[in-house]
Amino acid sequence: MENLEQMKRTHMCTEVNKTLVGNSVTVMGWVHKRRNLGQLIFLSLRDRTGLLQVVINQEKQSNEILEKCKEIRSEYVIAVTGKVINRTEKNINPEMETGDIEIDAEEIRILSASELTPFSVLDTGVKDDLRLKYRYIDLRRLEMQNNIMIRHKVSNFFRNFLTKEGFIDIETPMLTRSTPEGARDYLVPSREYSGSFFALPQSPQIFKQLLMISGFDKYYQIVKCFRDEDLRSDRQPEFTQVDIEMSFVDRNDIIKLMESLISQLFKEILNVEIATPFIQMPYSEAMERYGSDKPDTRFGLELANITDIVSNFDFEPYKSAIKNGGRVGGINAKNCGSYTRKKIDSLIELSKYHKAKGLSYIVVEENNNKTSLSKFLNDEQINSIVKSLNGEAGDLLLICADSDNIVFEALGNIRLEIAKNENLIDENKFNFLWVIDFPLFEVVEDKLTSSHHPFTMPLAEDLHLLDNDIEKVRSDSYDIVLNGFEIGGGSIRIHDTKLQEKIFTLLSLSKEETDEKFGFLIDALKYGTPPHGGIAFGLDRIIMLIVKSTSIRDVIAFPKVKDTSCPLTNAPADVREEQIVELGIKIEKLKV
Repeated sequence: MENLEQMKRTHMCTEVNKTLVGNSVTVMGWVHKRRNLGQLIFLSLRDRTGLLQVVINQEKQSNEILEKCKEIRSEYVIAVTGKVINRTEKNINPEMETGDIEIDAEEIRILSASELTPFSVLDTGVKDDLRLKYRYIDLRRLEMQNNIMIRHKVSNFFRNFLTKEGFIDIETPMLTRSTPEGARDYLVPSREYSGSFFALPQSPQIFKQLLMISGFDKYYQIVKCFRDEDLRSDRQPEFTQVDIEMSFVDRNDIIKLMESLISQLFKEILNVEIATPFIQMPYSEAMERYGSDKPDTRFGLELANITDIVSNFDFEPYKSAIKNGGRVGGINAKNCGSYTRKKIDSLIELSKYHKAKGLSYIVVEENNNKTSLSKFLNDEQINSIVKSLNGEAGDLLLICADSDNIVFEALGNIRLEIAKNENLIDENKFNFLWVIDFPLFEVVEDKLTSSHHPFTMPLAEDLHLLDNDIEKVRSDSYDIVLNGFEIGGGSIRIHDTKLQEKIFTLLSLSKEETDEKFGFLIDALKYGTPPHGGIAFGLDRIIMLIVKSTSIRDVIAFPKVKDTSCPLTNAPADVREEQIVELGIKIEKLKV
């Protein structure tokens, strides 16, 4: 291959424009496409800015260049020097940023040849596993390069905004100790301390609180976090969050500043005006109306509680749910009465996937309603359900009876499924809201746990409930939601030692356990702690929504697949036996 001696790039591809017509330029990049039209050979040259057309006139060129042109194929890396010329009017391509000019090649050098790639950069239908195995090829696609460059712009915006607001960028450790924060930790064995482990941080939560105690009253960090949990489209084992903490503030101070940040971000990146202030919706209202603590409010299809309407019906599923403290909930799928039985059955299966025992349905008609309840309820009872759900001819009513959480989950997901089926979602909308006043505690497998983390401050007006009705205590917390995705969350933190110890006691953590897991934070709280709070944004999710992707894998340079492995590097992998011996551990592979 040829070298670059005495040949220097003068412009990126899309920097070449009409103002340079008549000038000689040197551009370099990958051959995106090659077309031989006889007298003329066209090369589409690609770099990270976009595409530029190079034309080789075979009647005018030297034999040396013509020989190179015969060799050049897609994904060859080449350098081209030539004059910028106007395209003829009929050959102008309005779809290309550089579609009105081209380079009349005078010199071409092949810098690197390419074998036939496992898939074409032009192919948009490549399976994810193959894309990730050859990620360096997948990242050449202009769509992916645009995603990564937007990621850079978004990260840069956060840094500039927060620095301007007086925040200090401070790094926190990657090797720390394991603390209970909701998900499984990734553990790192220690060679120096045989049998002991570091943990990779699920978040810098404790360290940012310590920074507030240290007097750094405005901290931020764009940081990697690690959670050993099952993956989905908006989740990865290692992800990036924008971590923010500040002292001497209340919830409204944080919300107001973050709304300013978000509105300016979307104006800067997408030139979209975001109106502030955002709606603030209590957790209980979000669950009642949407069945979700991260509701997509771009469409209606709200849930309804019809427990009172059916409380006297002699229908065992309804009676059982109500007797056990649950509810009967419904949703009116407007104008979906034409759904086939197969389509309705798929919604019933979806409810079962989300732990419901089943789903009743009523197809509302002018005269005789079609319903799965006809064997169990009389016409008057069925009509009372139709009336309570505002049913009209042509509507499909879906009813679920179970515990509150199961009804919310089942109907909330059915709501989303119907919205997708019926094209109810405006993809150009950006609907932000705050979900506030979450429960401070929740019961998981008959054990009281923190809904967020054990350092979350209870709402001041609920402090008295800690002594007699703890499940009603709300937290001074807040999640910011965009189009059905939680893109950030935070809380005001406990800064009083006695209150923090009381929370640990309510969580059935003994003094020995709290000293072992959080002793350094408990000690720090004793030495003058300012009121403080913060928020962490999921950077990957924000960028995913900005570029309108359906997976955060599309905005991370080197992501993992669903089983948390990396097809590119084949990680995780076995290590040498001597490395295991050095760590003083024994490996026993579990049967899957």
